[in-house]
Amino acid sequence: MKPPAFPVETLWIEANGLRFHALAAGPADGPLVLLLHGFPEAAHGWRRQIGPLAAAGLRVVAPDQRGIGLSSKPAGVAHYRVHLLAADVVAIVRALGRERAQVVGHDWGGAVAWTLAMRHADVIERAAILDAPHPLAFIERLRRHPSQMLRSWYMAFFQLPWLPEAVLRAGDFDRLARALVATSRPGTFTPADLDAYRAAWAQPGALTGMLNWYRALRLGGGKSVASRGGWRVRVPVRVLWGDRDQALEPALAEASLAWCDAGEVIHFPQATHWLQHEEPEAVVARLLEFLRR
Repeated sequence: MKPPAFPVETLWIEANGLRFHALAAGPADGPLVLLLHGFPEAAHGWRRQIGPLAAAGLRVVAPDQRGIGLSSKPAGVAHYRVHLLAADVVAIVRALGRERAQVVGHDWGGAVAWTLAMRHADVIERAAILDAPHPLAFIERLRRHPSQMLRSWYMAFFQLPWLPEAVLRAGDFDRLARALVATSRPGTFTPADLDAYRAAWAQPGALTGMLNWYRALRLGGGKSVASRGGWRVRVPVRVLWGDRDQALEPALAEASLAWCDAGEVIHFPQATHWLQHEEPEAVVARLLEFLRR
């Protein structure tokens, strides 16, 4: 029997003092799964996963995270520290009337998922993370391997005031669109996909909000993490990794497991950083194996 198809809904969620736009699908009483996008995407980045996960009986919610797309965009770099981004997700879970949820995060959404797994195990049951390393594994790699430092050059550029906005906004966000195309397999992002992203990037304050995720890194936060239970991850974690990622070295996947009590890695040798777009069916299958345990 073919699984039921669920229409994709648009939600507006009031949580943590902000208003979040989200895409959602699936049975209202299904297990809640939050899909957290990365840079420079928005909720639209999960379009290939929302329907299949919902058809499998999960209640799927993919928000535009703070500063991005149609969601609230508080002013000031300090409002984009990762513990606040994680607190948004906890508040969204509560606003949806749930006590616990599972999370799937890609890129920056993966960084938020790691923080949730470390700090909010009372709310987050398990975390699936795509092409995003545990924060300490990433820091250690940067310190010891110049090759990763070279791959991460853009993070330093994004620390500058106003100039990154000017560069990325030029030509109707041409550089951002070309970066997606250049770092993915041919045909991964269609013109319609890029138009949807341009619409998200063009929202007032969105480009600065997106960049502030990077700028807030210089504000630190390690002490607050340590005070809430350290860097270890005690909930189950499954890491999915595209080995042709141009921004992150594959060794970061295994290095991240050193911080997990119950972690596993699945490599996709032919995939790039944009794993969920390039291998959508395989990603859905691997997610369902993990989320329905």
